[in-house]
Amino acid sequence: RPGPKPALAGAELRKAVMAIWCTGFCGLQWRAIGELSGIAFGTLFSLFARWTRLGLWRRLLDRLRRTWRVACGDTPEPSTVVIDSRSCRSAPSCFTRGIDGGKKIKGVKIQVAVEKYGIPLAIDVAPANTHDTKGIVPVLRDLADRGFRGPALGDLGYRGKRLAKLGAALGITIEPIARGRDGKFLPAGICWVVERSFAWLSRYRRLNTVFERTKDHLIAFIEIAFVSILSRRLK
Repeated sequence: RPGPKPALAGAELRKAVMAIWCTGFCGLQWRAIGELSGIAFGTLFSLFARWTRLGLWRRLLDRLRRTWRVACGDTPEPSTVVIDSRSCRSAPSCFTRGIDGGKKIKGVKIQVAVEKYGIPLAIDVAPANTHDTKGIVPVLRDLADRGFRGPALGDLGYRGKRLAKLGAALGITIEPIARGRDGKFLPAGICWVVERSFAWLSRYRRLNTVFERTKDHLIAFIEIAFVSILSRRLK
């Protein structure tokens, strides 16, 4: 049995990072990207899983988000967030599934809280049949743990005394705002930025149909997508 191999460094490490990005952007299988990059797919997946477990993608996204806000002349942390959800189709091998009766989608529902530039501060995933008032609770708790105190703007799906009471206990004010009238979308304030964020995610094929077997890996690919967007902006 061969001994441990040395860690990737230099050009090989850069190639591995680009291979992980291509997996999310192009929707390739791990075995396929391993053949194309010349790096064993087991090595690529192990790197991705280890960096996800250590929270590397989230720390990198937070760092780039603060840098971008400062470059735009804003404070590093936002004072207001926008919350919303998106239902995505998932494969039978996905970690969980549900049916969104309104959108006729069998899969998962992604809940996010973004700031005014559309970059997420907190992300969570639940079955598609989870109501928005219940699915957004982990996101609000994550925001509170990160020290956010302020208003959270959302659509009318986030109405309810129970959610408002929970938000008040966390120091977050839930403000449901109507975004449409007579079946037409109407941009209200900064509420439209979350719709643009979901449009950005639709460009990443790995996120259009979910195949991930763990929730953490799916959230990691969402974070990688926004890391890619911010990296190009800052460059």
